[in-house]
Amino acid sequence: MTVFCFVAAFLLIRRLSKRYRTTHIYLKWSTLFNTATWVVIVLYIAVQAFLEDGVDNMLGAALLLGLLLYVDKEPDFKGQKSYLQANFPLVGVSFITGVTQLIAPVFYDKHDNFFEFATIASFVWIFSKWANSNKQEEELRIAAERKAELEALVSERTAELVKQKENLQEIVEELKATQDQLIQSEKMASLGELTAGIAHEIQNPLNFVNNFSEVSMELIEEMTEELNNGDKDEAIAIAANIKQNLEKIRHHGQRADGIVKGMLQHSRASSTTKEPTDINKLADEYLRLSYHGLRAKDKSFNANLETHLADNLPLANMVPQDIGRVLLNLFNNAFYAVMQRQKADAAFKPVVEVTTSLKGKYMEIRVKDNGTGIPDSIKDKIMQPFFTTKPTGEGTGLGLSLSYDIVVKAHGGKLDIRSKENEYTEFIISLPI
Repeated sequence: MTVFCFVAAFLLIRRLSKRYRTTHIYLKWSTLFNTATWVVIVLYIAVQAFLEDGVDNMLGAALLLGLLLYVDKEPDFKGQKSYLQANFPLVGVSFITGVTQLIAPVFYDKHDNFFEFATIASFVWIFSKWANSNKQEEELRIAAERKAELEALVSERTAELVKQKENLQEIVEELKATQDQLIQSEKMASLGELTAGIAHEIQNPLNFVNNFSEVSMELIEEMTEELNNGDKDEAIAIAANIKQNLEKIRHHGQRADGIVKGMLQHSRASSTTKEPTDINKLADEYLRLSYHGLRAKDKSFNANLETHLADNLPLANMVPQDIGRVLLNLFNNAFYAVMQRQKADAAFKPVVEVTTSLKGKYMEIRVKDNGTGIPDSIKDKIMQPFFTTKPTGEGTGLGLSLSYDIVVKAHGGKLDIRSKENEYTEFIISLPI
């Protein structure tokens, strides 16, 4: 039964050689693996030829034991410990068999079947361990390959996600730029409508200035004549009339100056600096500017303007040009709504009204029209950016969105809507004093 130890030694060497063939340590051990293989073969042949029974088993056990101990102490082969331990039963059985053959040959001959069975069983145990470890290694190899595939797939997907993220960032930047352009377009559109109203509105004070200037010049000529005639009392009366005219000229000049300043404030980039503002004056001014701006486009349009401005309102702390934009947008929407309803009903009388009041710590501005109203199905969407009920080319869908941001986010106020389709729409602005 000597062959089993030598076969076990041979299988151990070939296993190590095959197991580490694809690793970086193979060059270190390849020569020793080849040499050890031939040494085992030569020793087996020599043992069979020259040694008697018993000694050959002990030599085979000693060879296998020495090989096991050498491999076990090498750090490079620490992963083979389980397989190495499976060989020790064969070493023990072979050694006991050899000793029994030498010191008790009669006993061995009587029970040789038992020794052969133990030897074969020990070898089968090694073989089963070898087969099981090969299966485990195959499973580990498959798992490693699968892991490598998954890592490659994860790397590929990660690269795709990074690329998609970069693309999304570019799209977001483009959208931001487009949004900025649209917001600027919305501001320029409102500026255009405001300019048309200003052109009409500023004409009135300029007419007064021109007319009173001409009258004053005539009065000065009359006063000069009276002074030449020596009529001092009449000259003094004429001078009083001239003074009244000059006061009216100054009043309307200041009115024109205020309109121009309002236009400059509206066209200027928004400022975060708040200042005390007369909300009645601001609402009245922008109502008329919006109305005249619309009439500049359509001379046939007329509407009743109703103002209910509370007396003795305190000055509200706000950015006037921003709140002016909000009011202008609401007035423009109100006039657009009544105009659309008037087109459908010739007998319809458009009415747009603005109401101011004090509600606790809030200043309240109500802009109401009797136009087409807002359907319930879109009330929740009306404040969303880019949502518009106007035909293509007539609205950007940013007016109410910007108004909401100015009132709620920039001023800490509230913007509410009340509406009934084909009856009325009312926007309620609440601003903290």
